[in-house]
Amino acid sequence: MTQQHDQNQTLFERARHVIPGGVNSPVRAFKAVGGTPRFVKRAQGAYFWDANDQRYIDYIGSWGPMILGHGHPAVVEAVQKAVLDGFSFGAPTEREVELAEAILARVPSMDMVRLVSSGTEAAMSAIRLARGATGRSKLIKFEGCYHGHADALLVKAGSGLATFGNPTSAGVPPEVVQHTLVLAYNHIAQLEEAFALHGKDIACLMIEPIAGNMNFVRASVPFMKRCRELCTEHGALLVFDEVMTGFRVALGGAQSVYARALPGFEPDLTVLGKVIGGGMPLAAFGAKRAVMEHLAPLGPVYQAGTLSGNPVATACGLATLQQISQPGFYDDLALKTRQLVAGLQAAADAQGLPFCGDSEGGMFGFFLMPELPQNYPEVMTTNGARFNQLFHGLLDRGVYIAPALYEAGFVSAAHTDADIEQTIGAATEVFRLMGSA
Repeated sequence: MTQQHDQNQTLFERARHVIPGGVNSPVRAFKAVGGTPRFVKRAQGAYFWDANDQRYIDYIGSWGPMILGHGHPAVVEAVQKAVLDGFSFGAPTEREVELAEAILARVPSMDMVRLVSSGTEAAMSAIRLARGATGRSKLIKFEGCYHGHADALLVKAGSGLATFGNPTSAGVPPEVVQHTLVLAYNHIAQLEEAFALHGKDIACLMIEPIAGNMNFVRASVPFMKRCRELCTEHGALLVFDEVMTGFRVALGGAQSVYARALPGFEPDLTVLGKVIGGGMPLAAFGAKRAVMEHLAPLGPVYQAGTLSGNPVATACGLATLQQISQPGFYDDLALKTRQLVAGLQAAADAQGLPFCGDSEGGMFGFFLMPELPQNYPEVMTTNGARFNQLFHGLLDRGVYIAPALYEAGFVSAAHTDADIEQTIGAATEVFRLMGSA
């Protein structure tokens, strides 16, 4: 074992004695790719350093929030100032009003927003709100889309075309997911059948418009158009889970991307997280006033949180939103991300290796297969062993991508052209080895 691995391995062994699996979120354990997880010591800009002071170009960015890179001066200053005023009050602050106003100004589908502390909490609360607002119980989700670890959402597809799902986690009784209908992503006929069978009982359809937990798979425009039409026709709420895509793919989120192709398009309810907290624990859900007024204390749908609207988190999020709203920010970010994906594609093509990639704004994904998959079963046909070889090859060369082939990647404003070139150079070396194997 080399010195590079010693400190990470030592920490991992310590962690496994006191934390299940040695990690506080499963993907961090490297079980999908093998090897020892890197324990991060510090981060700055586009990089982090592990326990052995080894530097890596970071394409995870805390799974999306660090759109400005780590330690942006304006964000650090805002957080430091907020900390001096107090960590938490359990009472309203002006800054949470300012953050809510900033979010609403950039996402016009919402009139009101409620701040919470995690994407899971936001998605869970949005579903409760949709059920309370419609008086219905059933919900539609799509296989491969992840909306947090609330019980009703830990569900896999049933055996039939439009059957209700089965729990995917121990500890979730079947009756908890009995109202969850799991469909195939981008499958219009199945979507239509589900509404034909259950339309009057469906409270909401929840979807990741660009799925980031089966790598990067975007909903087709015809599919999204049909989602909107069927929800409107049957009185169900269309819920966009933009925890990952919100302010990451565009200033107006993925919904603004679809509105370019579908004029007037908007969801009924939006779930946000990650970027709006700038790296702090913060998330939100919002909708038109008529829906949001069903929430307590105005209405009968209960939701609460001790740390909701935390003053340090809101300072971090507000400073982040101010920075990403600068003219040209997303044009520059999208260009860098496209250059990365195109460079990886060219490197794979040069070795005759199957590869395809896609990106939107600062979010990207790639697959070791010739064509972009459209749903979860297609994603599952990708070559896991080859991905693991690529992952470790890049890791050994100082490039850190997601330690699982089913996760999207993220470029930040701090990534330089030199970082992109170094990454492509590292991939070229690894692809060459893979091609000769």
